Amino acid sequence: MAGSSAPRSDADLVERVRGLHPLIRSHSAEAERRRRVTGEVVEALSGAGVHRMNVPRRHGGYQTSLRTQIEVLSEVSAACGSAGYMALIQAGSAFIAALFPDEAQDEIFTSPDVRVGGTLVPGSKAVPVDGGYAVSGKSPFATGCQDADWHLLTALADTEQGPPEMLWLAIPLADLEVLDDWEVTGLAGSGSNTVVAEKVFVPAHRVLPVGPLLAGEFPSLRNRDDAFYGMPLLLLFSAWTGANALGLGRAALTEFGERVRRRGITYTFYERQSEAPVTHLQFAEAEMKVSAAELLAADLVESIESKTAGGEPYTTEERARIRAQCGYLARLCKEAGDLIGSASGASSLHREVPIQRIVRDLNALSLHSYVNPATNLELYGRVLSGLDPGTPFL
Repeated sequence: MAGSSAPRSDADLVERVRGLHPLIRSHSAEAERRRRVTGEVVEALSGAGVHRMNVPRRHGGYQTSLRTQIEVLSEVSAACGSAGYMALIQAGSAFIAALFPDEAQDEIFTSPDVRVGGTLVPGSKAVPVDGGYAVSGKSPFATGCQDADWHLLTALADTEQGPPEMLWLAIPLADLEVLDDWEVTGLAGSGSNTVVAEKVFVPAHRVLPVGPLLAGEFPSLRNRDDAFYGMPLLLLFSAWTGANALGLGRAALTEFGERVRRRGITYTFYERQSEAPVTHLQFAEAEMKVSAAELLAADLVESIESKTAGGEPYTTEERARIRAQCGYLARLCKEAGDLIGSASGASSLHREVPIQRIVRDLNALSLHSYVNPATNLELYGRVLSGLDPGTPFL
């Protein structure tokens, strides 16, 4: 179980996380080698209060504003893309846990610093048994599972008629097997291994139907009337993943700015890359792309926060637009990273140079099925054209 030494207020959360930047950055290469975030960084994030952002206040959490969450997750991601991605998944999974029945929350949130992971791809099957479900199957992409206390596993349950029902089931990590199979080229330090359930019993109060949740219905009586937990989960995921892209984009700019002042351009007369006009064009264009992505992220967050404050429903077009903004800002940050990567010379291929890792992390994030720019733009274009979006995941 995670510790409970985090400060009681989120008032200076961003500054606390910013202060961890040197530590997180110094461990980023090691995280990639280990294929998981180092224990020192995990504990530092808990100590700063990152895992409390979406935990209910009655359990010692912060219920941090979305705007602040994006700043926090961007800061972590700027220091290490994998650590930032793990942080957003665990923060998001804590939000989901707060939508479960209250009895389940009392079991999960025994500490406000509890680390909750989760998966959305339903790789398991849930069979109804007396008092709950027996769950078996494999769930890949379980980010940070080796450092989590609970896992929200998605599974399909047969119904007497119609298609299977998708369920989220809250399971202690100790009840699951972790396969050490995260061998990838991007976000390699996120520890997104496969978790395996073998006839694990999950009581009925630790079950959350996904379909009603996407329609805004969830069983928590204590949180049902709290506007904070009324924010649409999938739109929040757009914001959280956007923060990962922004942090990586900013990191690419920072690393490039440092390199161009201390290296030349081989086989030219430029002793400093910073003196070459082509560098000026590359740097400026990359910065404009990241700045444009920041504006998209700010607009996305403003849309969600204003709807929350006003208690207004979302139209399908508004939901599709937010998802499209997520994909497009990820594309802009990836393009900035690719531009900087191509301008950084062969020496940047060395593993100790952060730029090559940043480029790979941005590519990996853009491949995520919910972030993918082409998929999200097509979805939004369908809605703009008067068609059904073709998915309930909005």
